[in-house]
Amino acid sequence: MSYTPINYIEFKSTDLKATKTFYSQVFGWSFTDYGDRYTAFSDSGVEGGFELSNGPITNGVLVVLHHLNLINIKEKVLKSGGKISVDIFSFPGGSRFQFLDPSGNELAVWCKE
Repeated sequence: MSYTPINYIEFKSTDLKATKTFYSQVFGWSFTDYGDRYTAFSDSGVEGGFELSNGPITNGVLVVLHHLNLINIKEKVLKSGGKISVDIFSFPGGSRFQFLDPSGNELAVWCKE
């Protein structure tokens, strides 16, 4: 059986500039901006990013899994009791969807285009 590794971790941020300053000064992380609402980080042991949020942050971490076939893995999520919270969408470099597990935890799955 193949496995689907945790590939990326996504956080919310109310201030990207302050977030980048904090994590670079405290932990030595590096950042790459993708527009004015998203920044990706590296040099942390796992890659991830921060998405700008205007609202209160209640579930601030999104664990992102990688899979080669979004349609196939989406069907498995649904057949196993998960619910789609954000349907498949494209972004620069790939596509992804987000889902809720049976306990309500939200995760995402992405693949390269």
